[in-house]
Amino acid sequence: MEKNSVNTEWREGYEREKDEVTKICTETDDSVQRDGGAEGADQHLQQEENEKKIKHLFHRLHLDVRRHNKLKAADVLQITEHSLRSHESCAEEELVQTFLQKLLMMDYRARYINVKDTTEQDPIQQRNTVSSEDEDDIFDYVSSVSNKGTSQSDPVHQMDVQMAVFHCADGFLKQLMVTKLSQCQYALPLLVPDPDTQQIEFPLWTFRQINKSWKMKNNDNEIISQSQSVYKAQTPMVFFFRFGSVSSSKSQLMNSVINEKHNTFFHRNCPGSSRTRVLMDGVVEITWFCPSGKNTDKFTDCVAFCNLHGDAGDHEKQLQILTEMSSVNVVLLTRMDRNDRHATKIQNLFKIRKPLICLFTEDESTVIEMKKEKFKIGLKDRNQSGVSEELRRTINDCLSKSSSSFRLEDVSKHSDFRVDEEDDEDCRRGREAAQQMVSLLKKKHLTEIKDSVLPHQGKLWHQWSQKNKELHRPRADETEMEISRKQTEMRKIREQQHKYDISEFMKLFNYQLFSHTKHEKMFFLKWLQVFLDEYTSTDLSALQHKYDEKWSTVVKLKKNNNKPEKLKAEQELERISKELEAATFGLEHIMREVGQIYESCSSVKKNKKGLQIDFSSLPGLAAEMMISGFPLELMDGDAAHVPVIWISAVLDKLIQKLGDQRVFVLSVLGIQSSGKSTMLNAMFGLQFAVSAGRCTRGAFMQLVRVSNEMKTQMNFDYILVVDTEGLRALELAGRSTRHHDNELATFVEGLGNLTLINIFGENPSEMQDILQIVVQAFMRMKKVRLNPSCVFVHQNVSDITAGDKNMEGRRRLQEKLDEMVKLAAKEEVYDAECFSDVIRFDVQNDVKYFAQLWEGSPPMAPPNPNYCDNIQELKKSIMAHASRSDGMMLKDLKDRIKDLWEALLNERFVFSFRNSLEISAYRKLETEYSRWSWSLRSAMMETENKLHNNIENEAIHEVEISYLQRELKKTSEEVKKSMSEFFEKDSDKDTLIQWKTSFEIKIKDVQENIVRETKRKLNEILQQRDLKNTIDAQRTHHENTLYEKSRDLALKLKDNRNDEETLKKEFDKFWEQSVTKIITDTPLIRDIDVMRDVREILNDVYGSVPVDHWKSRNIFTVQRYSDYVQVKKSSGFIEKSKDTIKGLFGYGPLSKEDEAQIRSLVTDVEQQSDTTIQSFNISKMGYNKSFIQQLIDYIKARVTEHQDGQVKYVFKNEFFMDLVRSVCKRANMTINDQCRLFRDANDPEIYVKRKREEYYSIFQKYCHGATSAAIYGEIICQKLKEPIEQSVHMETARDLADEIKSNSPSLNGNRSNLEKHILKTLAEEEDFDKYMNYIKTPRDHFKSFIRDEVSRYISDKFSVSVLPKIKMNTELLQQKIMKAAHESTEHVQVKRGNVGLWLKSFTEQLSDELIFSEKDLSGVKHDDVDVKLLEDVMRRELPAIISDISSRFNTKTFPVKLHNKFRPDKLLIDHFCQCCWNQCPFCGAICTNTIENHDEDHSVPFHRVDGLYGGYYYQTENLCADFCTTLVTTRKRFLVSDEWFPFNDYRRAGGVYAKWSITPDLSELPYWKWFVCRFQKDLETHYNKTFQGHGEIPEEWRKFRKEDAIQSLEHF
Repeated sequence: MEKNSVNTEWREGYEREKDEVTKICTETDDSVQRDGGAEGADQHLQQEENEKKIKHLFHRLHLDVRRHNKLKAADVLQITEHSLRSHESCAEEELVQTFLQKLLMMDYRARYINVKDTTEQDPIQQRNTVSSEDEDDIFDYVSSVSNKGTSQSDPVHQMDVQMAVFHCADGFLKQLMVTKLSQCQYALPLLVPDPDTQQIEFPLWTFRQINKSWKMKNNDNEIISQSQSVYKAQTPMVFFFRFGSVSSSKSQLMNSVINEKHNTFFHRNCPGSSRTRVLMDGVVEITWFCPSGKNTDKFTDCVAFCNLHGDAGDHEKQLQILTEMSSVNVVLLTRMDRNDRHATKIQNLFKIRKPLICLFTEDESTVIEMKKEKFKIGLKDRNQSGVSEELRRTINDCLSKSSSSFRLEDVSKHSDFRVDEEDDEDCRRGREAAQQMVSLLKKKHLTEIKDSVLPHQGKLWHQWSQKNKELHRPRADETEMEISRKQTEMRKIREQQHKYDISEFMKLFNYQLFSHTKHEKMFFLKWLQVFLDEYTSTDLSALQHKYDEKWSTVVKLKKNNNKPEKLKAEQELERISKELEAATFGLEHIMREVGQIYESCSSVKKNKKGLQIDFSSLPGLAAEMMISGFPLELMDGDAAHVPVIWISAVLDKLIQKLGDQRVFVLSVLGIQSSGKSTMLNAMFGLQFAVSAGRCTRGAFMQLVRVSNEMKTQMNFDYILVVDTEGLRALELAGRSTRHHDNELATFVEGLGNLTLINIFGENPSEMQDILQIVVQAFMRMKKVRLNPSCVFVHQNVSDITAGDKNMEGRRRLQEKLDEMVKLAAKEEVYDAECFSDVIRFDVQNDVKYFAQLWEGSPPMAPPNPNYCDNIQELKKSIMAHASRSDGMMLKDLKDRIKDLWEALLNERFVFSFRNSLEISAYRKLETEYSRWSWSLRSAMMETENKLHNNIENEAIHEVEISYLQRELKKTSEEVKKSMSEFFEKDSDKDTLIQWKTSFEIKIKDVQENIVRETKRKLNEILQQRDLKNTIDAQRTHHENTLYEKSRDLALKLKDNRNDEETLKKEFDKFWEQSVTKIITDTPLIRDIDVMRDVREILNDVYGSVPVDHWKSRNIFTVQRYSDYVQVKKSSGFIEKSKDTIKGLFGYGPLSKEDEAQIRSLVTDVEQQSDTTIQSFNISKMGYNKSFIQQLIDYIKARVTEHQDGQVKYVFKNEFFMDLVRSVCKRANMTINDQCRLFRDANDPEIYVKRKREEYYSIFQKYCHGATSAAIYGEIICQKLKEPIEQSVHMETARDLADEIKSNSPSLNGNRSNLEKHILKTLAEEEDFDKYMNYIKTPRDHFKSFIRDEVSRYISDKFSVSVLPKIKMNTELLQQKIMKAAHESTEHVQVKRGNVGLWLKSFTEQLSDELIFSEKDLSGVKHDDVDVKLLEDVMRRELPAIISDISSRFNTKTFPVKLHNKFRPDKLLIDHFCQCCWNQCPFCGAICTNTIENHDEDHSVPFHRVDGLYGGYYYQTENLCADFCTTLVTTRKRFLVSDEWFPFNDYRRAGGVYAKWSITPDLSELPYWKWFVCRFQKDLETHYNKTFQGHGEIPEEWRKFRKEDAIQSLEHF
């Protein structure tokens, strides 16, 4: 009741005073009107003068255009060159930038900026008159010398800079400015006249983010903490104003009353003040005094102080409303004068009941109470502090008796003022939308709000997060079945989450974001933050107070060692902590809900009921918010989990909107409440999403734009700042452990290009805690080859000016870091002695000491300018680090977040970390390597072709390596240049640099190998040439003999030349006799039987062994080699008896490693045998049984060498014989094909008969008396037919190989790409035998696939690609032949030679192009050939030959006639199959590295189910249904050489196991799950084991379809 009566009394008094004040102003208006006529003209002139001054001011500050095109917060917050410089002084045109830069850093010196004088005028004026010293008179000089009016212009008043920027700023920048002014403890603009219209604006919007905290004592002398938003705080208000011009500074007097150590109000004696002040008249500023609860407080309660600038008599509206709303009015006057124009106003203020304090500048009296609550104080010749104390005491006295209070929001009720929130349509709409949302929360208990309106982020999300951690951290004996069960449970949780209704609150939120313009959206989100903080602040403050009290109790009980009470108090503390967590409600929680709605929809792959838009649009909202400067929650602090699906989707949308921008990631770590967020806000003007009364939870990321000018200096477009919750945060006490801190530190250090480690104070134990966490995290980064930088920020250092102390501090920090490294090295099993072994660190430059944040004691202390200088220095240091870094692309950032989180989920971070960025960069490098090596190979093929022709033509007799190197030099230089550009300019150059040296060496090796291999092949041709010449000479002799004999016959029959029938009859008779004789004289080419020769040789060697006993064993497809070996007696191989433990792995009598060794031997022997067979050149040289003997000798030597090595077994004879039989059986078809080609070329019955028509044509010409030149020319053309055809085939094959390598999707990339297409084809064909061929003999399968791809390409593209190439190569060759004929004719004419010289010249010119030499025409008479006619004959005859050749090219004949060494498939097989073929020792997956003997660990993107490779559970018939990527997370064991090893430490098994990198992978891997289910029966039959018992296939796997399997390969 008492309270109500007080309020009623106050209200009545308020209304009475309001009427009285209105009366004062009305009377004043009347008097002004009476005198107005005379003064009207003067006022008009004054107004024009002011307008000119205002215009000139904006022009001087370069703000002319900004009065309409407003400055935006985004413009000011970006990183510019100017923002990185310290500015104690600046040019006038930089005043605005400098002011804003300092203000954003909370540097109160923003108001004291020195302006550099750009004029060359001497500041000290001199009188240039000359006079004698006797005439000098100081009185004359002083009275006559003046510099008034000589300066060009007065400096700009500092408050004019502030107000000009204020007028030119948009709503968001204004709000930011006012918030920063408040943080600087400066007075804030409350009422602001518009410079153009003089309409008064109340910028209420700018106050919405300002909170004030204070402490006061209650009646029981207990200190009570208060924290309120200033716009709704109800406090007394003291209003200061002046009438007329006064000699004392009102603002300075106010400062001395409120805080004498700080110029809260700018006054005439401040640095930067000037005589001219353009924009401050009529401005009312406000500030609040906030007590600290100490006896020294100047006021015991929070008090608002308002200051009207200028003569109050000229600003009626401001005067009327503020005297009406104030608790105490304080007026400054020169003296009391009844004739003064303001006398009536003063008289009326004296009459009303409100306290009035009159300060007279020309009065010397101390405080006098003239009547009740009416005081006068004289200021003349009085001590300033004495006056301040009197005034303060008087104000306190008045306030103690006053019940009136002031609320900022109430100012908006006055219609005389324009309120910014109402005037801005976007702001008003945003407010209405936010109010509509918050109205839905009314009548809900704060701790229950999140459960009711944000259900998706509650219990189910926390359960899913926990299950995900359990999934990644399996128990020692967990099976694939149990893992599948967990994944099913997680899917069900997502389904339940998806079934949740979207609350009306969230529906409205989504609607507002999708239905408003960008500007409205910004206002809406800001308003929502304001209203939510307002809504939750009271309850949160109460809960925080309860928490603090209970915490104090726990601390006391700990000291008293009262365990039962302590436990009870801790449980209560935990309960309050949970309430605090539930009651925290901000924009970050709403966006978290949006993220969980998206994740649930994404998981079940369908939209949600009640969601008005497609769920795929949601990440776009968050991306837009990030671009607009809002932070995005990266790690959910409540669930301690990263929503990877959501974050990835948001970053994808960000890339869509901005492009794949390059960012420099700056992470910040530190103990809770160490000032991390304050530091970031000061440095970058960031406002991290911190709900009312809460510290940052989890981690947030926010973009800071880099200006265009800076992008040229820095290699990135944005800084991405990651702020984190404090390590050892109080909120997590009792729930979180050191593990949580380690997890968070590892995550953000791995993410950051640079990490700021924030240390607060000088407490050694706290320092040790954070250093240990930080060092351990950096050690993990080092082990996974991430190389971030770090800077230590040591805040709140008492005396940062002491250089020696800082040096000592650095030394101690270095020692502490080195000590922590040694501790962490033991835990992480890493060899490091000091911090610099772990990270690049310079203790001199990478440790920053920060002054205390406040200059004095809060809450009235301003920020310490030294702190702001430290901020600026740190900012420059960060940018220096950034300039040396390439940051990372947004796409790579997305992968890095996923990689880090996946590894952290697996607990064993280093073991589990899979660097997608590095893998992606390496795959890119492999693709380039493939291109470089193909360029070298392709260039050498051209040289090889040319030299091959020259050798066959006997033009050269030796191949020099130096010649081959010279031929390759141009391409080699091009490859070097391409490599250099790739490593220097690629977007991933920082990642790629680690492989630069090794790949340069590899390319050099490739080049040397290509040269060496080419020399070997050409030497083989040289060695075989003599024997081949004998064979070719015999054939040429037969052909040329036929020419001569047919010529002789024609001469005999020339009289019957017109009797065609007789001619034909005689030729047929001649032909039959001649061919019969040739066949009789030529040794018979026998049919061959390779396998018979193999049996005979084996019988000779192993006569006593029945060779056919192992007939059915194909050594390439056997599952196990156990039957082929005997254990060496010295090895002591005994099976140890062990209890069968669930999930133990077994591989039979031979270990898996032994099996792998033998399989590697078999594969290698097969490869080398293939090369050896090719070297025999059977198609040209014919077959010899000795070839098989050579092959068997080679195989015998390899088998003996292997078993003499470090193996525990010897081979039975059957192994050698089966290996020989299998190799020869596989080579049988190749040998037979080559023998057929040899027979076609060298069996006279075949090749002579094939040429019958050619001989008959020439015979006819002889008969008809054709010239020798015509006949000789035709013989040459006929002889050229075969070489032309061969050359065209070789050139086309090489061109085709290049084209297929570029255009075929399966062959145009690296090895991984090829394997992806192989797996896709296998799935499409669903052929089990082909699958097993791929699994057991991958190299064979790859070769077969490449052959099929090439064959298909030739077949499909024959008419559009192959034929045009044939035509082009044929025409090119025809031109070269005719050119050679023409030049040879000219050569003979010059030399006066004969046809022999012509033929020599002709064949020499074509030696590079064709296998055609003089010997091909030996025996053909040419004595009477007219050389001049030869060229014409050839020009006439050659087109027909070319046409005949072209007509014979088709899809059937083309592949058959390709030279064995120059087939496109052979060239591509050589290229692709010279890579790594090492198979995973567990599942048989093939290492995807493109390089054969690479230095890195073997790896593969996706492993397989181990049962596919024959793995089974020890002492069972159950095939293994586990993936090795899952097994390596468990403590299950496997057997190697009689010893058991745990899977999670598989490398300890040594050998091949130590060389494989198998990282945990719990992704779905649909491909191999589908395969196992599709071919379960086939696999069981193949291995004679079953997928049962421990190896039972999870039911979940059966949901995958073939389409899912093929789709999953896109991630390969």
